[in-house]
This record gives sequence, C-alpha cells and structure tokens, in this order.
Amino acid sequence: MTRTDTPPAWDERTQLTTFLGYVRATARAKCEELSDEDARKVLLPGSPLTTVSGIVSHLRWVEYYWFRVVFLGEEDEGPWTEEDPDREMRIAADIPLSRLLAEYAEESARYDELVAAHDLDTRARRKRADGGAPDLRWILLHLIEETARHNGHLDILREMTDGRTGA
Repeated sequence: MTRTDTPPAWDERTQLTTFLGYVRATARAKCEELSDEDARKVLLPGSPLTTVSGIVSHLRWVEYYWFRVVFLGEEDEGPWTEEDPDREMRIAADIPLSRLLAEYAEESARYDELVAAHDLDTRARRKRADGGAPDLRWILLHLIEETARHNGHLDILREMTDGRTGA
C-alpha cells in the first residue's frame, strides 16, 4: 500500500478515511527495521510507558475503544483496569513489535469495514461523560488527531533510538 494523504476522490468520507489510513501508515513507517529491544526502550525517564511498542499498542486499543465500545456500544474488554488505566502501554513490553503492528493492521482493516458500512452522521450508541453521543465523523476526526499526535512522539523516540528521521 502506498502511503498518501491525497484521497482518490474529494468527498468527505474519502478524505477522512484516506487521512486516517495515512496517519496509521505513518505510525507503521516509524517502526520499520526497529528491533523489539529498541521498540521497548524507555527513553524518557519521566514517561516510562512512552515507548515505541507502548504507543503502537495504545493506538490499536484507542481505535478499539472508539469504534467498538463507544460507537457500537459493546462491553469494554480492553486491557486497562481502574487500577492500571494505561495497561495497554505496559503490556506492550511483553509483545513483539511485529505482533503489535500486525494486530494494529488487522484491527484497522476491520474498522475500515465498519466505517464503510455506516453513514458519517450515525451517532455512537454509548454516550460520553457530557451526555452527548459523537457521530462517526467526529470519531474519525478524533482518531486522525490522536494518531497524528502520537506520530510526533514516535518521531522523537525513533530519532533518539537510532537517529532516523522522516517517514
């Protein structure tokens, strides 16, 4: 798959899904040729969970939460707990980077199908703390923002690990 932010058509759905695909592909590109050891390195003493592996796991589980728990209204069976709300980042230290990336890609493909099957105006089944239910459009925009923000973290971690920049 070619990584591009230029959509094949200019309708809203295609623009949103192309951008989400682009930021996902960018996250994967940041991980190319990175060893499991390097992906697990804690480089920021004040943020021990901010590792490449931790971020990839977080991105995978953030999409799970927004698409399955919020949008579809399914029970939350994510890895986090009240005692350990960042557990999705902590467990990544025990999972090979290749598996984290494969699970992220697999789940992303599943969510792409979900998005294709629903109108952008469809409201989430689960309400937010403020009582409102976001529509699918907002969820896509939020995931683009979330993934792009974490791509910045991946940029920094990768440069600190082996000097690689870009992608």
